[in-house]
Amino acid sequence: MALTKTKLREILSKAGVSAENAEAAITEIMDGHLASVNALREERDKLKEDAEKLQGVQKELDDLKGSGDDSYKAKYEKEHADFEQYKAEQTAKETKEAKTKAYRTLLNEIGVSEKRLDTVIRASAPDIDGLELDKDGKIKNAESLTKTIKENWADFITKKESKGADSPNPPSGSGGKKTREEIYKKDDKGRYVLDATERQQALAELMANQNE
Repeated sequence: MALTKTKLREILSKAGVSAENAEAAITEIMDGHLASVNALREERDKLKEDAEKLQGVQKELDDLKGSGDDSYKAKYEKEHADFEQYKAEQTAKETKEAKTKAYRTLLNEIGVSEKRLDTVIRASAPDIDGLELDKDGKIKNAESLTKTIKENWADFITKKESKGADSPNPPSGSGGKKTREEIYKKDDKGRYVLDATERQQALAELMANQNE
């Protein structure tokens, strides 16, 4: 499916991004996409050029096979092995780029802030490597992955509502926020009282309160 401004507007609209901010985001995404496409074209042309060179080397070596000089055979085998390795590396690179693109698309659909996308992608590198894509380039088991992303990166997901739900037991600290000591408090066994997601949430709220 082609990447169009109309499609991007739909995705950003679903994520709760305002029309004004969406246009700026669309421009950045399109510029980045164009740069990626141009880079891939350059790599394709280079691969084609190397393949043509290898064909020439192979023909030359085939012509010299009857000479009885084993050094030519060894050179041919090395050139062939190097080229096969190069093709494998290019395939691995293209696969990684496809997985990263699919993961970025999913983050956009979930509503992860544009400013945090690269951070989340870098931190999720092992998860991205383990992804499986279908024939259309979409992530398999996307529903399960979506749930995990929402749990692990809740603080980076753009809020659609300006007011959150009332808490029956608001946390202590300034402005109803937990203090840093409370956030990193441990029990008698040395374990954090709050899990990782709760600590991230509380720390984000504390920093936001300090900046007001």
